[in-house]
Amino acid sequence: MPPSMEIAVLLLGVLALEMRWSASALHIQQAFASPNLTNNFVVDPVSRKVYLATVNTVYQLNGTLSVEVEKRTGPVEDNLLCHAPQLPQAPCEHPKSLTDNYNKLLKLDREQGVVVVCGSVYQGFCELRRMGNISEIAVEFPPQGEKTVFPSMLNIAANHPNASTVGLIFKSLGGNTRLLVGTTYTGAGTQFFPKNHSKEDLRFENTPEIAIRSLNIKDLSRLFTYDINPSEDNVFKIKQEVKTKNKLNFVHAFIQKTYSYIAFNNDAKMGHKESQPNSILARICLDSDSPRKTTGPESRKLTESYIQMPLQCGSSGNIYNRLLSVYPAEVHAEGGWEPYLFGVFSKADRKAALCAFKFGDIEKEIRQGRRNCSNSPSSDVQVLDSVIQGSGAVCIQKGNLVLQPEQLDCGAAHLQHPLALRRSLKALPLFEYLALSSVSVDTVHNHAVVFLGTSNGRLHKLTLLPNMTLAGHRTMKLPAGEAVHHVMTFDPNNRNFLYVMTSHHMLRVKVAECDQWKSCTDCLGAGDAYCGWCTLENRCTIQNECARGLLPRSWITMGDGPQQCPSITLTPPEISISAKIEAVGILINGSIPDLIGSKVECEYKPGVSTAATVYGPAQIQTCPLLPPENYQPIPPGTDHLSVSVAIKVNGTSVVSGSFIIYDCERTGQIHPKTSCMSCLSIRWKCYWDQENHLCLSSKDDSKPNLLESDASCPILTPSEAPPLPSGMAQDFTMILSNIQERERLECDFGTEPRYEAIWLDNSTVKCSGVTLFTNQRSQIYHLSLRRAGYFSSQREDIFIDSPQPMKVEVYNCGAGSSDCSQCWGREDQGHLCGWCENSCRPRDDCQPIRDVCPAPEIHKISPLRGPVEGGTLLTVQGRNLGRRPGRVKIFVGDVPCVVLPERYTVSVELVCRTGRSAHDRTDSVRVDVDQSGTGTSKESFAYLAPSVKSIYPDKGSRAGGTKVTIHGEHLDIGSQIRVKVNKTEECTITEKTDQMIKCIMPPTLEADTEPVTVCVEFEDHSCQDMELSTTYTYEKNPTISSIHPTKSFLSGGRTITVKGQGFDLVQSVTMHVLEIGQTNCTVLSPSTITCLSPESSQSQETSVQFVLNGVPYTGDSPSSSDDRPEEEDGEPQKEHFQLGYVEDPQFFTANKEKQIKHHSGEPLTLIINQKVPSELELVPEEYSVMIGSYPCNISFHNDQLFHCTINGQLSSSENELPVTVQVGNFRHMITKVQLGGSELAIVVSIVVCCVLLLLCTVALVVYCTKSRRAERYWQKTLLQMEEMESQIREEIRKGFAELQTDMTDLTKELNRSQGIPFLEYKQFVTRTFFPKMCSDYEKSLVQPTYENDSLGPRALPETHPLLQDWQVKANNTTQPNVEEGITLFSTLLNNKHFLITFVHALEQQKDFAVRDRCSLASLLTIALHGKLEYYTSIMKDLLVDLIDASASKNPKLMLRRTESVVEKMLTNWMSICMYSYLKETVGEPFFLLLCAIKQQINKGSIDVLTGKARYTLNEEWLLRENIEAKPQNINVSFQGCGMDSLSVRVMHTDTICQVKEKIIESFYKNLPFSQWPRAEDVDLEWFNSGSNSKLLQDLDNTSVMEDGRKKLNTVFHYQVPEGASLAMSMKDKKEKTLERVKDLDTEKYVHLVLPNDELMETKKSHRHSHRKKVLPEIYLTRLLSTKGTLQKFLDDLFLAILSIPPDRPPLAVKYFFDFLEEQADKRGITDPDTLHIWKTNSLPLRFWVNILKNPQFVFDIDKTDHMDACLSVIAQAFIDACSISDLQLGKDSPTNKLLYAKEIPEYKKRVQCYYKQIKEMPPLSEQEMNAHLAEESRKYRNEFNTNLALTEIYKYAKKYRNQVINALEANPTARRTQLHHKFEQVIALVEDNIYECCSEA
Repeated sequence: MPPSMEIAVLLLGVLALEMRWSASALHIQQAFASPNLTNNFVVDPVSRKVYLATVNTVYQLNGTLSVEVEKRTGPVEDNLLCHAPQLPQAPCEHPKSLTDNYNKLLKLDREQGVVVVCGSVYQGFCELRRMGNISEIAVEFPPQGEKTVFPSMLNIAANHPNASTVGLIFKSLGGNTRLLVGTTYTGAGTQFFPKNHSKEDLRFENTPEIAIRSLNIKDLSRLFTYDINPSEDNVFKIKQEVKTKNKLNFVHAFIQKTYSYIAFNNDAKMGHKESQPNSILARICLDSDSPRKTTGPESRKLTESYIQMPLQCGSSGNIYNRLLSVYPAEVHAEGGWEPYLFGVFSKADRKAALCAFKFGDIEKEIRQGRRNCSNSPSSDVQVLDSVIQGSGAVCIQKGNLVLQPEQLDCGAAHLQHPLALRRSLKALPLFEYLALSSVSVDTVHNHAVVFLGTSNGRLHKLTLLPNMTLAGHRTMKLPAGEAVHHVMTFDPNNRNFLYVMTSHHMLRVKVAECDQWKSCTDCLGAGDAYCGWCTLENRCTIQNECARGLLPRSWITMGDGPQQCPSITLTPPEISISAKIEAVGILINGSIPDLIGSKVECEYKPGVSTAATVYGPAQIQTCPLLPPENYQPIPPGTDHLSVSVAIKVNGTSVVSGSFIIYDCERTGQIHPKTSCMSCLSIRWKCYWDQENHLCLSSKDDSKPNLLESDASCPILTPSEAPPLPSGMAQDFTMILSNIQERERLECDFGTEPRYEAIWLDNSTVKCSGVTLFTNQRSQIYHLSLRRAGYFSSQREDIFIDSPQPMKVEVYNCGAGSSDCSQCWGREDQGHLCGWCENSCRPRDDCQPIRDVCPAPEIHKISPLRGPVEGGTLLTVQGRNLGRRPGRVKIFVGDVPCVVLPERYTVSVELVCRTGRSAHDRTDSVRVDVDQSGTGTSKESFAYLAPSVKSIYPDKGSRAGGTKVTIHGEHLDIGSQIRVKVNKTEECTITEKTDQMIKCIMPPTLEADTEPVTVCVEFEDHSCQDMELSTTYTYEKNPTISSIHPTKSFLSGGRTITVKGQGFDLVQSVTMHVLEIGQTNCTVLSPSTITCLSPESSQSQETSVQFVLNGVPYTGDSPSSSDDRPEEEDGEPQKEHFQLGYVEDPQFFTANKEKQIKHHSGEPLTLIINQKVPSELELVPEEYSVMIGSYPCNISFHNDQLFHCTINGQLSSSENELPVTVQVGNFRHMITKVQLGGSELAIVVSIVVCCVLLLLCTVALVVYCTKSRRAERYWQKTLLQMEEMESQIREEIRKGFAELQTDMTDLTKELNRSQGIPFLEYKQFVTRTFFPKMCSDYEKSLVQPTYENDSLGPRALPETHPLLQDWQVKANNTTQPNVEEGITLFSTLLNNKHFLITFVHALEQQKDFAVRDRCSLASLLTIALHGKLEYYTSIMKDLLVDLIDASASKNPKLMLRRTESVVEKMLTNWMSICMYSYLKETVGEPFFLLLCAIKQQINKGSIDVLTGKARYTLNEEWLLRENIEAKPQNINVSFQGCGMDSLSVRVMHTDTICQVKEKIIESFYKNLPFSQWPRAEDVDLEWFNSGSNSKLLQDLDNTSVMEDGRKKLNTVFHYQVPEGASLAMSMKDKKEKTLERVKDLDTEKYVHLVLPNDELMETKKSHRHSHRKKVLPEIYLTRLLSTKGTLQKFLDDLFLAILSIPPDRPPLAVKYFFDFLEEQADKRGITDPDTLHIWKTNSLPLRFWVNILKNPQFVFDIDKTDHMDACLSVIAQAFIDACSISDLQLGKDSPTNKLLYAKEIPEYKKRVQCYYKQIKEMPPLSEQEMNAHLAEESRKYRNEFNTNLALTEIYKYAKKYRNQVINALEANPTARRTQLHHKFEQVIALVEDNIYECCSEA
């Protein structure tokens, strides 16, 4: 199935699921859509009219939500700082602007016939509109000409769209109507007040938070006044100074009993503690109750009875602290009917909860609070001092004052102040869910049904049991996912409907859809209290929809339970087909009304029924049965028929059941092997006639011996029979039970023939000579005993009962046993087979029997790779793989593999689980079979260590579906691979290779954004290894806020722009247009997606859903739970979006011409009229007009027409060009442009054509003449080109063949038996520190001396003066002074101030050259080698000085060269610190590379004089001649060496010197090079025939001359044959040794080529014309051949250098790199390139390049000039890899740089990764580094002669004595510590000038 289809199916599934959910709960009966945002609504309980207030409009709707009256209320000219214009003499200086009017209060006063409508404009002004026609003002206020109007009478509601207002209307004691209003304060200092304005008007401060106002329309002068004297007592007003601590946000006001309750939140506390409740319930007593004792006629005061308490929903740690909606309701709880207050509370993470509080508890807390305030003041209650009326009053003890109930409820005369309870009234959540916003409660049949709206457009219905636990939960979606208003109201006339207001809709929702449940049990088990079973209508309904639902037992409720559902019991339940029964008795169970007087029928099938007889109220009745012929016949193969009966009452089926008609005779027939037992064990009564073998339905006196119990049936008792070979005769004995008399029986195996059973006794029979055959491996026969009596001729299937059939297995040894193990392995199944004569036969046919099988053979293993942890299910296929799993053992190398018996197939296949391997390895698989031997696989199984390197992308949405790619190594190994996300979820793998896995991420419900682990699990191993895991971050889901445009034309193709956030996480988008089609979309930016609308067949409104990353987009999915609550989001996220289709636009020219004539070359302008549906809102960019293939420029003038202009010249081969208008996919040709021209143009065209024809004729004649000449020249050139091409093709073919075979050859020939000849540490140090041999004593080391021993001559070990003992070259009298002086000098050097001053002083001298600086640095390193910590600190101080000097110039040049002492000190420090790493990690791959280079060079011809070779990496050393070098082997003995002769491989072009070198290498390969003899010191003799010998030399009297030069003798020159015997011996020391061959003068001697290849070619060209001339550049391909052969070794070396082994991390590198970064930070150097250069100059270029170019520093080997040239190319590649600048290479670039150009980028990444890994290493403290350096010092203690080093340093001190003393005197610290005197004392001691010393001291 293609992905698009999968997505479509998935989307349809989601839509179907949503439809099912909505169907299961509620149903929108009527809906009204508002263009503006809705604010409030109220329902008239009498007229059922609905009054709806929205922004700028109020509506009057009828009961079905159709508009009756509509009235605009805004926008109006207003300013927040202006008084209402209705206030007389209240001018405003502030500018007014059009302001939207948000409705703040909408209340219905039926008695006075008015609707109170308050808006946000005019400072919260209220209007009194007429009930029944809301467009009319019922009472004009203030009246015309009224003078005494105060702002407090006009400023009633909140004057800001986001500020809250609540209210209620009640009648007071005197019959006056009053309005209680609670409103949020919006004055100065709040977020609602205009910024940058001071208090300009007391209006903004004087409006109270809560007030009771007069609403008596007959007394207009007091309308909206506080109606009490003093008025302050009827208002609740927060003091100005504490208003910031009391930001009241009102939720709802309602009346319960004689109290008004106001619920609100104190938003001032919202930011402080999320765990503290901020929700408050306040109560005020209304004076609408019976008269009370008062001292005067005034009404009850608001503040006297005001009391408030906090509400807490949730327990500690999980408190929902913000109230969103409340609803008072009386519900049937466990203790009876009780009023509750239900509330929806939320917290910061959008989660919300439903809580319920008992009003009894509320009243109890209020009474106790007032009692405590009067009698025993406590912290539980206090006077609300934040209110103006609460000033100065406290709760004080009043003695033994007893408060009356009236005083406890509504306050006492002595305490007329508002109170606040401190202790919260607590409740636990009944239900928790996301984004709840509103609540409404109904009580249905003793069940509380709670309706919950959400801020994302859902309506939940909960059914609660009396104990307040959840019994049912249903959900429906509301239109467009709009937020539900916090107030919902039931229809006053029919509580089966609920009025719900969303942000743009008014809905009338039916509370239940009961008719979806089709059965009574489903109906009552649905958990919906509204739904019950209407018994006489046989359907699930609401009670008032059941016609007789009020009658007893007519309507069954959820509380009655499913056990009350009607059912019937029939008597008898089973009837024999032969019985004569006329009627059946029926008992109706369950709840059903009295049926007497009703028409009751029994219906057997549609249209066939009989009249029932009813007996009394017990619901017992009888139904006549139909005649037997009216029933369906019993189906074949069965013995009964089920007949359904439905009870119909007054024509409606009420309940149904069934009875059974059975036939006993059929029972015996359909079970022939168990006919008796089947007959007697069936659930209805049957009898068995054994004599006639019949099952009877009735007992007959004529047959007295009928059996009635199945225990008395004659049966065959089964017995075990061993497997039987095919074709072998066998006897069978059987035991029978319950046999009365013997009768004739036959053994029936289901085949012919049958065998007669012989009776052995009364219960045993025997069948003899039974022979059964099979050509299958095994076949089961069933043995039955056939009754062969007199009735067998009439019926065939008459058997003795065999309840458990007797099975006989027949086997054929020859079938299914292809090898020995398979054959013998059948023994476990009881098959007696044996292997003989190369086939499987019965054992009786095999004589003699040998049960030993051949050794196992393995043909195939899979998989071929697995993890080192084991657990791989390894499948092995082959032959003779054992007979049973217990006798087989499997090993991978020496690692056991456990056989899985359940997956073992004898001999041919077995499966085992691999064990754990200690390390990576590749081994063959071995199978050991007991007594058969061992088999080994040709294929190898590799244990590998997989690793994960990265994941991309490393972030995605929480909804899942992101396709990620995991990169690593060995990821496609083993038998089972899983990718686990956070150790629980699984990433669905779609593709995997060795280096990557592609999978689709699962969704997550976690709200945090912490990275999760993504781990690749192999086999069943849980993920523990960090190498196999990486991290992935789940980010907030993408959100779609809108689409534009929302209309498309029918042809589709219109660009729909999708706006939202987080689209950078989206990889694929599909737009699904419901019932039309889908299109793929494009992500343009993180906030924009574009889609093309699909084509539609008709105009319609449809909805659009998006699929992001394969997951349907749901705007409110729980995975986006970290979003802000929708109340703060503004527009909630949508899931479906509306898209409308309208007719395609129409286009035509102004005059609707079919054709327009146009002269070519003139500008063309077309006027195009259009007819476009206005709702399309097309923009100019969507139009495209083409004239032929020419685009036309469009300019719009109005909505009806536009101009199309072409200024260029139109030309076409056709006369007519179509004019096409395109919008999206809609294309329409409106006319054609006919191109015409003038007669002049035609004449000019003819003349031009004639002239062109003449010119063409002349040109043709000239061309023919020249082409004949060119043809001859071309033929000649072609022959030369073909010859040259043939040569090039041959050369490249050879190069390619060499490239393919070299790696294999090199691996075979590379001999590493000698081990790696590392130099000792002290030799490594001296060679590294003193590479130039800058002293006389170092030059003496160039020529080694030799000594003889049994193994031939050996060079003496190299010694350096710094490694020898120190001897003072002076007389004995001065020696003590010198030693003392040197010791004192050593002490001075250990003084940091002296040493740094000393170094700087020397560096300032012009004659102190670079060579001297390097020497001084190395000598200092030797002298301070025992104190590396001190040496490091000196180096760092000097480096800081160097960095300061470089930073002021160009910091990138620092450390580039070694021009200062500290730079050489750094080189030496790196060498010391990296020696262990070099030896343990890099040494082996480096040595392998050197061996490989030498081996590869020696594989071809090498010119001994020029050094040029056939194989090289360096173009300058390439032998540009096609000189074939044929290899041949010679047998050589080395006299006096004590070894046997060896076979040595040489080339026939080798000189004798080259042959000697190869022989010496063969004999001395296990010794270091310093112990090898030189080729000049040995003689080589060839014994050509018999005892004749010949001394082979490079030059002798047989040498020939060539081109005026003497040619060196080669193997070919002497004609030494293959396998010749040669002898080598040491020369006598007295003999004069010839100079080395490579030092011979190339002007006199030649080997293979002249020094200049081009000169050689020039000279040869005229003499060797027969030789093919080849371009020398052709041989450059050999560079590639050599490079390809060495590539693996080079990669291994670079990997070793640029990797960090976990067991030995390079601490020095980490320490020094951190030092560099610290210095850069201090100097504000932020350029990463500068740091990269510093690191590169300090480690790779300073240390590694030095080692790469000088392997003799590390190994005791011979570094030839040619090897040096190759290493230069490799070192250059390493340098380029460390560079930050990109290589700008072209065809003229040097070949040595081009050679590795392809690899350099990869090496660069490796270098950057290495630097990054070093940076990510844990920081190294000074203590840890000092400990490491101390260990290095201790390791090589006493290796060097430090006194000699000090002596050499002293020479520099003596030379620059005065300059050093001056520097010390100039340094304040040095001067203070008398360092210059100590220095002079040293000089005096060493120079033996004791007097000078004393005098100066």
